[in-house]
Order: sequence, then C-alpha cells, then structure tokens
Amino acid sequence: VQLQASGGGLVPPGGSLRLSCTASGRTFIGYTVAWFRQAPGKEREFVAAIRSTNSNPYYADSVKGRFTISRDSAKTTGFLQMSRLKPEDTAVYYCAATPSGILSTLRIPSSYEHWGQGTQVTVSS
Repeated sequence: VQLQASGGGLVPPGGSLRLSCTASGRTFIGYTVAWFRQAPGKEREFVAAIRSTNSNPYYADSVKGRFTISRDSAKTTGFLQMSRLKPEDTAVYYCAATPSGILSTLRIPSSYEHWGQGTQVTVSS
C-alpha cells in the first residue's frame, strides 16, 4: 500500500491543523494506521495509532487530549486532528501502516512496513 500524507503547514501556538493520510492501491481495512513525527536532530517518535481490530486509539502522553486520530468509514484515509498546538509539536509528521495489530509494537517505527513521505508542521508565532 502506498501512503500520501498532507495537511501540514505553519500555525501559531494554540492553533489547529488536520493531517490526512491517503492509501492507494488498497484500503486500510485490516491495517493499523499510525502517525509518527521527527524533529531536527531527534529520533522519530510515536504520536498516535488506531488499530483495525477495535478502532481504539492510542496516543503518546505528549499529545493526549490535544490530538485525535481517526479514519473515514471507507477506510481509505486516516486523519490526525491536532489542536492546541505547541512549538514543541514542530516536526515532520509521517503516517504509517502495518497489517499487524499487536498492541505492544504500536509505538515502534520498525513495526510499520508502509510509510508516507512526511508533511511539515511548524508551530510558531
């Protein structure tokens, strides 16, 4: 499956953005969809994931209560709604997908076989 991430941009602190991740070649049915981010000089870190099995969302503590992961009913597009953005949220955001639904591996980048190209999110006044 090929992934295309979009929706990044420049937003002031406290603002909102919605990122989209579109799958081509197949749907997300049976796949765990996740978002990771990577700031300059830092390792790629887990942001959020949603499993196919039960659609429960999982979040990094740093974004819990501010970000919401979801996907459309056709399961061809995943979303990351980001609210109350902070400067420390600045990073390149990547969507990823895997047919695995193992809970213990959701937060590990190497668990995902498919990646989008990344979209830049900059939070600055």
